[in-house]
Amino acid sequence: MEPKQIVILAHRTAAGPHLQRLVRARLGEGQCRFTLIVPAQAPEGFVWTEREAGEETERVVSEALAIFRAFGAQIEGVVGDRRPLLALDDHLRHHDVDEIVVSTFPAGASRWLRQDLPHRVERTYDVKMTHVVDERVPSDHSKRASA
Repeated sequence: MEPKQIVILAHRTAAGPHLQRLVRARLGEGQCRFTLIVPAQAPEGFVWTEREAGEETERVVSEALAIFRAFGAQIEGVVGDRRPLLALDDHLRHHDVDEIVVSTFPAGASRWLRQDLPHRVERTYDVKMTHVVDERVPSDHSKRASA
């Protein structure tokens, strides 16, 4: 039997305890392989370069992968397009998946919820979709909250 293929779409919530619980639960259900897709996002501040944006996102990916691999998850990380739905679309164009997990901050702190991203993913793809919420509110949520 082939391992279940699960895609996780997250950004600043990528290493959160809510996703750690979900990954452990999926591993408890049987063989799984995960792909973490993190849309590229500019660092804080008014002036930044594309290189700085990529480095910030790579840091988020690296930190999350280290956490998930520490408890045995087979996971790869991908820096995607800055638009989350397009980042997901780019991956799904070349890979079959069994589940899409969308990770966000809570309502009020999440740009992705304001954009209705979980419902848009659910309507766009004929794949099981799970929305998980990181209950930690980002310290700068009033300035620049995303997922």
